[in-house]
Amino acid sequence: MRSKWVRGGINLLAWLATVAGAVGVGLHFSRSSSRILVLAASGAPYLMVGGLVGAVTFAAMRRWIGAVVAIVVVAASVWTQAPLYVSRSGDDGEPAVLVMQANLLFDGADPQALVDEVRGRSIAVLTVNELTPAAVEALGRAGLDQVLPHRYLSPARTATGTGIWSSYPLSETVEYDGYVLNQLSATATIPEVGPVTIYAFHPVPPVYGTQVWADELSRLRAILERSPSDRPAIVGGDFNATYDHAQYRAMLSGRFGDAAEETGAGHLVTYPTDKHWPPVVGIDHILVAGGRAVEVETVGMPGADHRALVARARLDRRG
Repeated sequence: MRSKWVRGGINLLAWLATVAGAVGVGLHFSRSSSRILVLAASGAPYLMVGGLVGAVTFAAMRRWIGAVVAIVVVAASVWTQAPLYVSRSGDDGEPAVLVMQANLLFDGADPQALVDEVRGRSIAVLTVNELTPAAVEALGRAGLDQVLPHRYLSPARTATGTGIWSSYPLSETVEYDGYVLNQLSATATIPEVGPVTIYAFHPVPPVYGTQVWADELSRLRAILERSPSDRPAIVGGDFNATYDHAQYRAMLSGRFGDAAEETGAGHLVTYPTDKHWPPVVGIDHILVAGGRAVEVETVGMPGADHRALVARARLDRRG
């Protein structure tokens, strides 16, 4: 009798794990603006692991109907996540640009550590979020303006501040109205490539209103769709959205590609880094149009609550 109860309990847990995996797949495709569903979608890949647990458990128990159902869930899960692990870019010798995206946690990030990374990695374009006036001054004292002498900044005393630093001259600067946080763009003139549009984005986190979050992502997508199609573009930002948010993936439906997806780098988790556990979600992204990323990695940033992203992008030469 006890063995029967144990087997029944294991069977129930296998079904629960399989259902969790199916929920993860559903969240990946969900376009709902429900707060609980948007937040849950951030953990969709972790839920999808339940399908594998269910498949293994059902197979071990010779519960073949359950095993078939779980295998279908596993196949669907793999289909949703595989693009992040299959490289679609080749390093073909086009001009390369090193790009970094960093969230500074107001003025919490160590300015010297950031400047050392920029200098040591030969970063040519830097986009930052949560940029305060104090952080601008501290980065200047640490030597950032000597390494990247061109800049377009919109600092603020709250999380709204955003900035672009560049080793190339910047023109056509724009700050977009109607957003909770600051959204910027500028045009960098890059030798051998010509004008390249640089965007620094930071949509509002969903915890402050998922309808606003979804609306901002939609309007940022519209900005990218209006980007001049005859020139490359680079986007760096804390998108407050993961690859498993359909609202974020909509930005990748046109000419823009996510650096992690293009290089097959997998899940590059960047947040949070100020807890007693490692980062669990990837909400910082670098996007490229008119070219492709060929390398991307995360970089620790002392004092910040995000890991930074660094990508090497090959941009199409001007005709």
